Amino acid sequence: MNTSESPASPSTPFEWIGGEARVRALVDRFYDLMDIEPAYHELRVAHGNTLDDARQKLYWFLCGWLGGPSHYEDRFGHPRLRQRHMPFSIGIQERDQWLACMDQAMGETGVPEDLRVRLRESFFKTADWMRNRAGGV
Repeated sequence: MNTSESPASPSTPFEWIGGEARVRALVDRFYDLMDIEPAYHELRVAHGNTLDDARQKLYWFLCGWLGGPSHYEDRFGHPRLRQRHMPFSIGIQERDQWLACMDQAMGETGVPEDLRVRLRESFFKTADWMRNRAGGV
């Protein structure tokens, strides 16, 4: 077999997921689910009246975080995620709902399973670090 004919492995998760259009689809599904699924009620309430700003910022952030264009940093500088999320009450319940919603969105938008596994681990570490409220639910 000629290895030069094999498709190249993606060099970044951004390429692996399929670029900006696929990141947009993932983010849109994530916020659509948050808006309609009762299982994500507390997470939805934490986002206020509209999801438009959060939807756009997560899209910009994920593009860069996954190794694509640095839309978020170009507009706002370093993400400083924990600092930017301090005004919001984030406990275990909000963390777990965020993770479940994102996992559902990844599944429904066709994120490849091996990438999905890697992202679940990274998302958990970040989401757990964002908690700013002690205790359980």
